[in-house]
Amino acid sequence: MFTGIVECTGEVLACRAIDGGARYRIALPFAGNVKPGDSVAVNGCCLTVDELDGGSACFDLLQQTMRVTSLGTLVPGSLCNLERAVLPTTRLGGHFVSGHIDTTGVLSSISAVGQDHVLIVQVPDLRYVIDKGSISIDGVSLTIASIHQEKKELEFWITPHTWQTTIMPRYFVGMRVNVEWDILAKYAESFLLPKS
Repeated sequence: MFTGIVECTGEVLACRAIDGGARYRIALPFAGNVKPGDSVAVNGCCLTVDELDGGSACFDLLQQTMRVTSLGTLVPGSLCNLERAVLPTTRLGGHFVSGHIDTTGVLSSISAVGQDHVLIVQVPDLRYVIDKGSISIDGVSLTIASIHQEKKELEFWITPHTWQTTIMPRYFVGMRVNVEWDILAKYAESFLLPKS
């Protein structure tokens, strides 16, 4: 479990295909505080530390992970958002983020407004979103500022701190991003749907 409050960014140092999946080596600024078997959210996707090598860690990505996330677009030199799994004593600054990516969206607009930035992300579905609700984009806990129903777009206002401490300055229009819907919305839907 994560909070969607990105701790830092890390650079992809190497990646190689393995039987439909991949093995990535990523520089981890907090490498000294994790061990093999620990969970780390990489662009919001929960990955398991397989091996540590100095200041970096190796992660094996399953075929399923490559299929449903944007991680397959990462190449050596790419930056990614990083967050360690929360402890029971961690303050929850964002919202409950499982690290299980539901879908990907596409950045349709990025603009600076004063010291802030506005992102608009087109998503395939709007059933789990509400105005001012929470969502995770590339592992960042964000509040939905506005919903554009006709284009299935979500608008987010990004604070200077979030902009500076995540990979967002490298975003570009047309880029795929990982989307995790609010887990509470998914549970609510499950409770309300008739069971067969």
